[in-house]
Amino acid sequence: MLVIVVENVPARLRGRLGVYLIEVRAGVYVGDVSKRVRLMLWEQVASFIEEGNAVLMWSTNTESGFAFETLGKNRRIPVEFDGLQLVSFLPLAEDASILKKLPDVL
Repeated sequence: MLVIVVENVPARLRGRLGVYLIEVRAGVYVGDVSKRVRLMLWEQVASFIEEGNAVLMWSTNTESGFAFETLGKNRRIPVEFDGLQLVSFLPLAEDASILKKLPDVL
């Protein structure tokens, strides 16, 4: 199983994804393709993403049963913690300015 979610990407990229995958919602593509096709599609996303962002998720033999990669600017960033791939949130700009003003407690 493969899922690609894209936001704010050019129509030509959406068309390329639509050739191999089914668009079940706006910007959400799902399919069952080989590793070779998955890598080729991710290269296409990386080449044509421009100002957008994307996440690629696929089934694999891990504790969680899947793995993922991201491209582009987004508040959610992947982090690895004890061998698990998790998602961390970057603070909003106003939150970051408040955090900078606080004294270090550690």
